[in-house]
Amino acid sequence: MTKYNWGMIGTGWIAHEMADALNAVNGEIYGVSDMNAEQMAKFAAEKKIQHQFKNPTDMINDPNIDVIYIATPHTYHYQYIKEALNAGKNFFCEKAITVNAEQFDEVQKLAADRHLILTEGFTLLHMPLYKQVKQLIADGKIGQVKLVQVNFGSLKDYDPKNRFFNKELAGGALLDIGGYATAFARSFLAKQPTNILTTVKYFETGVDEQSGIILKNDDEQMAVMALSMRAKQPKRGVISGTKGYVEISNYPRATEADITYTADAHTQTTDKIVAGDDTKALQYEVADMQKYIDNGHDDGQLALSRDVAHILNDVRNDWGMKYPFE
Repeated sequence: MTKYNWGMIGTGWIAHEMADALNAVNGEIYGVSDMNAEQMAKFAAEKKIQHQFKNPTDMINDPNIDVIYIATPHTYHYQYIKEALNAGKNFFCEKAITVNAEQFDEVQKLAADRHLILTEGFTLLHMPLYKQVKQLIADGKIGQVKLVQVNFGSLKDYDPKNRFFNKELAGGALLDIGGYATAFARSFLAKQPTNILTTVKYFETGVDEQSGIILKNDDEQMAVMALSMRAKQPKRGVISGTKGYVEISNYPRATEADITYTADAHTQTTDKIVAGDDTKALQYEVADMQKYIDNGHDDGQLALSRDVAHILNDVRNDWGMKYPFE
C-alpha cells in the first residue's frame, strides 16, 4: 500500500481517534489545521504530526498533501470539500458529508470530474463483518429480504448551546446519527426507497430531537428506523427475509452477527458470524481509503452515500424543516 500525506482539519474527539488510526495504518500524518493554535499545537505534539496550519486553506494548497480529512461541524464540510477537490486533493469526510442533497450532488460530480476519491466516514461500510453478511444474503441463506429494522438512540446531555442542538450548525439527530441508521438500511435494500412516511419531535432549539421513519422501495421492501438524541437505544439492526433473519448489535462497528434460520413457521436454527475488531474501525476506514486512491475508484461507497444523502433530504422535506443557511 502506498503511503500518503494526510492533512487533518479539526482536532475534536473523533479526530484523536482518526489520528491514531492514521499513525497505525499510514505510519505518519503530514499536517493538521485548527483555528485554536494552542489546541492544535497540543494535538500535533501528541499525535506526532509534522506540520501545523492555522488556516485550512493553506494546508489544502500545500503541494505535498494527498488527502484531506475533516472532523468539524457539518456546516463546514461542503466548503472545504470543494476547496480540496479543486486543489486536486482526495477527501475523507466525517458524516454527514453535506447538509443536503444539492450540496452532495455537486461535490460528487466535482470528485468524478477531477478523478479524485471522496469518501464519507460510515464505519459500517468498512467493517469486515459486512462482507460476510452480504455474501450470506446474496447466497439466499435468509431468502428474499423483506424488512430492515434499525435503531440509534444517543442520550446527549441537556445543553441547548451544544452543537448537537444548534440549528445554525445543522444539529439534530437526523444528520448526527441518522446517517448511520440510513446507511445500514440502504445497504440491505435492493433499490433506493421511493416512499417515505415519517414523524418528528423537535427539541426546543428547533432541531429534530427524535423521529420515526419508514422507507419502502419499488420491490416492496421496507425499512423502519427510530432515532433519538435524548433517549438511549441499543444500536441494533435486523435484516429479515423469507427464510430467516440476521441481527447485528452495535452495527456501526459490528464484529458479530447472529443468524436465525426459519425454514418454516415452527422450526428455527441459529448460527453466528464473527469478523473484525471494533477497536480498529477507523483503521479499516483509512486502509480502504488508501486502497481506493491506489485503485483510482471506490467500491460503491460514494454511490451509497449519495442514496443516504437523498433519503435524509427527503425526510427533512417531509418535515418541512430547513436550516437557517439553506
